Amino acid sequence: MSPAFKNVALIGRYKSKEVAKPIVSLGKFLETLNCRVLVDQDTAEVSGVNRFPVADYASIGEKANLAIVLGGDGSMLSAARALAPYRVPLLGVNRGRLGFMTDVGLSTMRRAIGGVIAGKYSSEARTMLAVELHRGKRRVLASTALNDVVVTKGGIGRLIELVVHIDGQFVYDMRSDGLITATPTGSTAYALSSGGPILHPRMAAFALVPISPHTLSNRPIALHDRANIEIVLRQAQEARLHLDGQPFGNLERGDRVLIRRARSPVRFIHPEGYDYFAMLRGKLHWTENPL
Repeated sequence: MSPAFKNVALIGRYKSKEVAKPIVSLGKFLETLNCRVLVDQDTAEVSGVNRFPVADYASIGEKANLAIVLGGDGSMLSAARALAPYRVPLLGVNRGRLGFMTDVGLSTMRRAIGGVIAGKYSSEARTMLAVELHRGKRRVLASTALNDVVVTKGGIGRLIELVVHIDGQFVYDMRSDGLITATPTGSTAYALSSGGPILHPRMAAFALVPISPHTLSNRPIALHDRANIEIVLRQAQEARLHLDGQPFGNLERGDRVLIRRARSPVRFIHPEGYDYFAMLRGKLHWTENPL
């Protein structure tokens, strides 16, 4: 029987030499299932894996119809930003800590991935964010994020002041440690630890979550994912912009951060039997005993 995914790319955890053994093991297994295997260029260089053809993200986007990421959520975020425009779906094998996006364990890797290659899987589209940073009349940054866009204070610890508009309508002028704009995927990340709601991945929504606001009445807001969000820095001593937890530069007074739904979502592949709420129970240690 022909495999459901013929060309499979393997991507390892960032700068991890320990990923070599599972990469080689999984690659050999996929070959027995009549799959052609590619290994991400950075993964090959760091791990020393040279048994399979090596490809950068652009080549993976052109050649692969599935990318398997052996790492944590950070590895999945990086792969999602790179591969979403190519519509290459992602499957995560957890080698990190929590792993909200990597739902295959190493101990069950062969069984789960074997089922996926045999066509026993489910898939879902995850919304991404498109973000631009404007300084005066110049656009100084354009990028994407899967989890969140965070405007936050810098190292000196002073509150920053933000003016927020949604679809051109004034929302608030807020002093705080920062503001998180999260997708449903990112609602279980920084936004959750800042008191934001958990949004089911199928919801067409974003969450705006203040970080330690000076006025406690500033609460998280859930928005439709067609909303256009503008954040203007009114007071910004050492303020910074982070996308998916990665620093993307310092912010200045008057800077405008524009956020909207990205044109290309990322598609996640889940093994047969995947249950989002079971995943939440396991990661967040909720009770297993129903009433």
